[in-house]
Order: sequence, then structure tokens, then C-alpha cells
Amino acid sequence: MATISAAHDHFTIERILKAPPSAVFAAWSSKEAKAQWFAGPPDQALSSSREMDFRVGGRERLTTEWKSGLVSAFDCEYRDIIPNERIIYCYGMKLNGKPISVSLATVEFKAHGAGTKLIVTEQGVFIDGYEDKGSREHGTNGLMDNLVRVVDG
Repeated sequence: MATISAAHDHFTIERILKAPPSAVFAAWSSKEAKAQWFAGPPDQALSSSREMDFRVGGRERLTTEWKSGLVSAFDCEYRDIIPNERIIYCYGMKLNGKPISVSLATVEFKAHGAGTKLIVTEQGVFIDGYEDKGSREHGTNGLMDNLVRVVDG
């Protein structure tokens, strides 16, 4: 019999960037810009496909086939966008076609001197026996480190 469960978690990650909010927001709002930082280690991926329709009600999908044989799928819907200030989106994750989580993420861009204070808050539910053990927060921290490297150079 399949395990039916729902385990909740949440986290907040902050970064200070040298770039202004408009530049940090731009790194989230186009397919080409986001592809530069929203990805796992390039030496681990065999292939990936990305679709992005950045608007309220629009979707973003990223599917990656990893050298390990794992296939991960990120499927997002943008719920609220205020340019240079806030992005709110809901997303589901699958591993090898099996749903593992559903999350709500809020990204805030706050002026911080000449730069930006980026605040990412995520509330997630891990379903049907998937044990996250902090890997989502760890992975998101890695993505934010990538973002800082790309935006701040």
C-alpha cells in the first residue's frame, strides 16, 4: 500500500547583493538570465529543458536528467509579480515522475544602500513518504549563491 503523508517545512534565506533591485529582479524574470544561475552543478546534468512565461498566471517548467539517472521536474505558476519588488509563485517537484512536494515561494527585492537585500521565503509540503531532510533549503541556498555570483560578477 502507498504511503499517504504530508510533512510541512519552511525556511527563509537572505542575501545582500551589490546590484540594485532592478538588476536582481531581471535575473529572475527572463528565461536566458535565469538559466545562468537556476540550475544544478553543470558537471552533473546530462540534459535539461526549460520553458518560461514570466507573467501572473504564467508557468515555468524545468526538467533535468542527471548523470545519476534521476530526472527532476520543477513546475511553477507565477501568482503575483511586482517588478523590482516581489515575486510569488507556487511550484511542484517530481523525481522520476513521482510527485514529492508542493511549495509556495515569495521572493522580495529590497533596496539596501546601492544594492539589494534579497529575501526568499518558502513554505513546502513533502508528500507521500518523501523525506526532505533539509535538502530543499540546502539546494535553494546553492541557487542563491549562484545568483549572487552571476549578478554581482
